Amino acid sequence: MTEHPQPSDRARDLVRGAYDVHIHVAPDVMRRRVDDVTLAEKFAAVGLAGFVLKSHYAPTAERAAVVRRAAPEAAALGAITLNASVGGLNPIAVEIAGRGGAKFVWLPTVDSANQRQCHAEEPEGATPPMWAKLQEDLRADGMAADPVDVIGPDGTVVEAARQVFRLIARHGMVLATGHLHADEIAVAVEAAAEEGVERIVVTHPEFTSQRVAVERQRQLASRGALLERCFTTPYTGKVAWDVWFNAIREAGPEHSVISSDLGQPFNPPVEDGLALCADRLLAEGFGEEEVRTMTVHNSRWLVGAEPLPGAPAHHGKAVRA
Repeated sequence: MTEHPQPSDRARDLVRGAYDVHIHVAPDVMRRRVDDVTLAEKFAAVGLAGFVLKSHYAPTAERAAVVRRAAPEAAALGAITLNASVGGLNPIAVEIAGRGGAKFVWLPTVDSANQRQCHAEEPEGATPPMWAKLQEDLRADGMAADPVDVIGPDGTVVEAARQVFRLIARHGMVLATGHLHADEIAVAVEAAAEEGVERIVVTHPEFTSQRVAVERQRQLASRGALLERCFTTPYTGKVAWDVWFNAIREAGPEHSVISSDLGQPFNPPVEDGLALCADRLLAEGFGEEEVRTMTVHNSRWLVGAEPLPGAPAHHGKAVRA
């Protein structure tokens, strides 16, 4: 996959001012297409406001602060993902991340019980995630950690998760649901709302290990959660484009946020992701205001940035218990 489409000028204009809330760039433990400082410069050049640095293995808040100093034209925002490498559901790690300015907290991804147990076959021709090889290497070297359980045997969230949710609320961070099972996502969203978390995003509900049904997506949206539509999920063949588009329509564009999930060497440039997605959505019949809501307004609301003209009136309302 070396030849990639180029975004249209119309799409570039539509996504101007957006944040890409899910990217994977260097430095990382895997080869990446671009480094974070260079990406900030590229984002500024195409009118994007910033991005959230996601790593499956390491916190990124301090790194983001360095990037903001080196390339302040676009805001790099930090995060933490609660996999085994940071101690799983580790309240201390979340507290330190919050004090360091992290904006996103992902529940377990590669080390979630659901991801470990997922036997779903990638569709024929789909590109496997890069972290799968690293996980295999860790297992081969005898470093396969126990799954990080968010939901206990009784079907409720474990106390460590509730403590994490309280810390997310205290620091005004965003909770992302990671690679949990659809049933786990519903329970986690409810508990997070009870603990005062105001911004929740359901991580790529169409991804192979999630496959959240549309009716469940609607229920999550009714609780105030945003549904993250990652460009790479259909682009790399993990789900059909028509399924992805239909989920957006059925749950409502106002309840979706577009991210790229880009940074892999074989995928398009990260700074093109949101605009490429906008072109796909426009070609599918979505309106310009719908596209701008999903890319710009909802991403800015998630990261706590100032709303731009045209932002939906529901912004300022958060997830409620």
